[in-house]
Amino acid sequence: MSSKVQRQQAITRIVAQADIANQSQLIELLAGEGIAATQATVSRDLEDLGAVKVRAPGGATVYAVPELAPDRLAPIDQLRRVMGEWVADISWSGNLVVVRTPPGCAHVVGSALDRSGLVGLLGTVAGDDTLLCVAAEDTTGPELARSLAELAGR
Repeated sequence: MSSKVQRQQAITRIVAQADIANQSQLIELLAGEGIAATQATVSRDLEDLGAVKVRAPGGATVYAVPELAPDRLAPIDQLRRVMGEWVADISWSGNLVVVRTPPGCAHVVGSALDRSGLVGLLGTVAGDDTLLCVAAEDTTGPELARSLAELAGR
């Protein structure tokens, strides 16, 4: 029996080594290593790890754990898709921008933004359904909010 930490370490390693297109494929590879996991468990693990779907060379979408897959940066069209699907509202105050998402989605949007290299974005902090974006020194909150709204198709 494997612990949650061991299972998540295996998932991180597998995702870094192979192009994993779906959770069923990941469950099979885990089973091959003697780790039994249900789809619901793998789904929660991927969420805990901050895994996102990115476009790999060749055009397929695969899972990536952002901290360990710098060569799989989400392209701008991927960022637009994430923003368009999961951003519900954008507001600002000073150099801070607050992005609202459906419950459980803020970390996905935050991870995509952090990995995007978006000019004017210093970084993000994600909660469950709220994302705090900090504008860089030479960018205002309204400018960053406009950039994010444009990415979200607003």
